[in-house]
Amino acid sequence: MNAARTGALALLLVAGAAAAAPPLRLWHAYRGAEEAALEQAVKRFTEESGTQVELLALPYDAFASKLASAIPHGVGPDVFLYAHEKLRSFREKGLLARADSRLVAADYLPNALPALQLDGATWGYPLSLKCLALYYDRDRVPSPPATTDEWLLQLEQLSRPEDGQFGLAYEAGDFYFHAPFLFGFGGTLFDGAGHARFTGKPMEDSLAFVLGLHRRGYLPEEASGALVKSLFNAQRVAMVISGPWFAGEISPEMNWGIAPLPSVSSTGLPLAPFLGVEAAFVSSRTQQAEGAQSLAHFLSVGDGAYLRATAGKQVPADTASHRTDAVKRDVFISRFKDAALHAVPMPHDLELQKMWEPMKLALRGLLQGGTTPEAAGALADRRYRALHRPAPPDAPVMPWLWGAAVLGLAAAGWAFSTRSREPFRKRYPEAWRGLAYVAPAAVGVVVLILVPFSVGIGLSLFHHEPSGAYRFVGLSNFTDILQSRGYAITEPLSFYFTLFVTVAWAAINVVLHVGIGLLLALVLKDPLLRLRGLYRVLLILPWAIPNYITALMWKGLFHRQFGAINALLVAVGVEPVSWFTRFSTAFAANVVTNTWLGFPFMMVVSLGALQSIPQDLYEAAEVDGASKWVQFRRITLPLLRPALLPSVILGSVWTFNMFNIIYLVSGGEPGGATDILVSEAYRWAFQRNEQYGFAAAYSVLIFAVLWLYTTATKRLTATEAA
Repeated sequence: MNAARTGALALLLVAGAAAAAPPLRLWHAYRGAEEAALEQAVKRFTEESGTQVELLALPYDAFASKLASAIPHGVGPDVFLYAHEKLRSFREKGLLARADSRLVAADYLPNALPALQLDGATWGYPLSLKCLALYYDRDRVPSPPATTDEWLLQLEQLSRPEDGQFGLAYEAGDFYFHAPFLFGFGGTLFDGAGHARFTGKPMEDSLAFVLGLHRRGYLPEEASGALVKSLFNAQRVAMVISGPWFAGEISPEMNWGIAPLPSVSSTGLPLAPFLGVEAAFVSSRTQQAEGAQSLAHFLSVGDGAYLRATAGKQVPADTASHRTDAVKRDVFISRFKDAALHAVPMPHDLELQKMWEPMKLALRGLLQGGTTPEAAGALADRRYRALHRPAPPDAPVMPWLWGAAVLGLAAAGWAFSTRSREPFRKRYPEAWRGLAYVAPAAVGVVVLILVPFSVGIGLSLFHHEPSGAYRFVGLSNFTDILQSRGYAITEPLSFYFTLFVTVAWAAINVVLHVGIGLLLALVLKDPLLRLRGLYRVLLILPWAIPNYITALMWKGLFHRQFGAINALLVAVGVEPVSWFTRFSTAFAANVVTNTWLGFPFMMVVSLGALQSIPQDLYEAAEVDGASKWVQFRRITLPLLRPALLPSVILGSVWTFNMFNIIYLVSGGEPGGATDILVSEAYRWAFQRNEQYGFAAAYSVLIFAVLWLYTTATKRLTATEAA
């Protein structure tokens, strides 16, 4: 009887402890069916274990940075779901706990666990596999090709580029989509020393194969993900290379199938895509290690994996799920499982991150006709060496601290020497009331402008390592930028080349904005013009629509094969233009887009200023026999100048930092030549191994250039006013 009571009491204590324990925190970036399946799996885990789980969905783009900032401070998740390619970065930042002994290799597909192993340990529980496969239209492709020779024969029969029909479509300018060809021709990513490899026969053969597809008209030009989807749903493309995410974008009316990519006939090797392994990782700072490990393991095998496969349409890494009838009957999961068996786990080595931009440059140059397969690899290798130069040496900190102390003492001495003996409250009796009024705005200025600006200046003196560490390097970032180390000053990566492009970009745009805006204002000022109100509304629309939407619209208009601008050129007998293959045309496309966005502002300013000019002046000028041109030059322009000059200065600063147009329209093409200073700073920070200090130095130099410009214009306006 006593034993029974003791057992019951123990159970009550355990239940009470479980009830008192806080819920496990699980972070993820799932949406739609995947999120619903995860919720079902977590609910099942709670029913079986009694442990509550708190789910938090985050935007994928911000996920990694939020993990890096939250987990070290103990406010992050207990478990988070993420792709394996960030494993090394997460490990070096100390974000991960090892997977425990319940992880059994036999429970998973062969190439799932190797992707999560580092330093002799496994750091996550595999959830699902993602890789590229071949989607095909069953109405046009009865059976998918097994080899590249069969593939080429099918593509020849299916492609009629003159009629807008293509055999194959994929994002050919992206290295992620080119990797299967590189591996299929026997290539490797790294050399013996572990550095990125861009040259060699396999690389040249893979580039030559893709170039052949392009030249024969088998591929659409400048293919983006949106274009690939549109062409396939319109049955203008017979086959598509894409991943599991593409299935949700296919029209329900399509009769489509999936197959692994074919093998290369000359090498016998399969076109092996990168394999992404999504995993459940346990935080190194979790306070409930046992529960977190149990949750991660539950999601990766058994009921958790089965629910994610059947409800979320994920390709599970769990082998038991693939033996169930429901998963076996799912052709989508089965085909992607077959494709994943030949895929190459994407390396989590930081060296891979250095390959994306150089290979993008090589692929774009190849497909745009600017280089050959032999030269493309060399071009990528040269860009790689320019982008990833050795880190600057550490700088001594003490001279900077002494300098800061001296400046602080000098400022304090100056303030003391210039102070007034009369109390502040007596000198300015109403000052506190005024300060109370401006305090909210002052707080906003300090928090939103002064603090970020000060942090940016401080950051420019440091070098950021991919592991997350910062090293003080003094002015090395500035000297590297101003001396153009690693590239000539006439190359796109040079600060001086980019500064010249930026100044030309700002000057040309402002001239067009003012010219077109003033011309339209003069037309709309005419009181005899009918429907003036309607015209004003229509002409203001380009300014009212968000500029990123307008930029994407113009990007489509400039497309080489499907853009409306080239369609108009063809209609009048002019050859279509590849707008983003040459600096001149790519720069012109950016200018046209930004002019469309900018002239309404100048038109509104000019129209308001014109309406404030007394009509008596024009009547007197007409009596004196002055022509319209003389009236414009002697009356209109001088009286417009006080209103237009501040607008020109403001428009110049806006245009100087107009990131959206450059990034969304030309994307810096060709080869970064049309990037401006602000887009170049963005690339150094977020696309080139997180070189935050280097990007901050760029930002400080941008501020210096704009400060010099505004100082010069301030003196100009002061002189004219005098």
